[in-house]
Amino acid sequence: MSDKVLYEVVDGVGVITLNRPEVHNAMDDEAAHLYKEALDRALEDDAVRAVLLQGAGKSFCSGRDTTMLGHRAKDESDYHFVLRHQQKRLAVLDSPKPFIAALKGAVIGGGCETALACDIRVSDTTLKMALPEIHYGILPDTGGTQLMTALIGPSRTKYIVMTGDRIDAQTALEWGAVDFVVAPEELDAKALEIAKKIAAKPPIALAMAKTMVDQAHAGAVRNGIAQELLAQTALFKTEDYAEARAALREKRQPVYKGK
Repeated sequence: MSDKVLYEVVDGVGVITLNRPEVHNAMDDEAAHLYKEALDRALEDDAVRAVLLQGAGKSFCSGRDTTMLGHRAKDESDYHFVLRHQQKRLAVLDSPKPFIAALKGAVIGGGCETALACDIRVSDTTLKMALPEIHYGILPDTGGTQLMTALIGPSRTKYIVMTGDRIDAQTALEWGAVDFVVAPEELDAKALEIAKKIAAKPPIALAMAKTMVDQAHAGAVRNGIAQELLAQTALFKTEDYAEARAALREKRQPVYKGK
């Protein structure tokens, strides 16, 4: 049994730990599958009232393992590849159970989108958050453009998405991308404390509270995620995406042609 993703229940909190610290918890196909299994366990377990997502080592999650860019298991189409990952994100958004993310170090790409889908984000001071897909000729495709906009507004989201730049913990807090910032040695305890506090509340009331607050942007977010699916499927076929992958392999700067 692989230990790339760990799962335990602590006082009503389902704790999911991404456990590839040697690569900043980058997600390969196996880790993504194991994360989906842990997510399903937490969602289906009546003893779990809230879910805490965290990462082992120095980072939360650095996104898709770059050694697997363009890889599709079992000849899966680009469309179905993106859709499958979007379904994991929608499972978190649609879950009646509150999700808390404990963020540190690299919170990049799909790792950032995983965090954005949570209801509360606790960060430590080492945070580096980014949506860097523009560097590869593509865009966020599991809610990044929509969820970030709902949190920090369109202009700042455009800056993050169009530049691919990383923001630090203080900027993320000031902009509203995270809710709390603590010292690294305090992160685990603070995130678990919040998760336990929420898990102790009446579950039906929690579910309704999450649903009511999310109604402010739920329709727009889901429509936008559907558009991300179409946009990303098209971008995967561009020459610029192929050039970005080639440049990464060859350790050189890409030359984009707008094709």
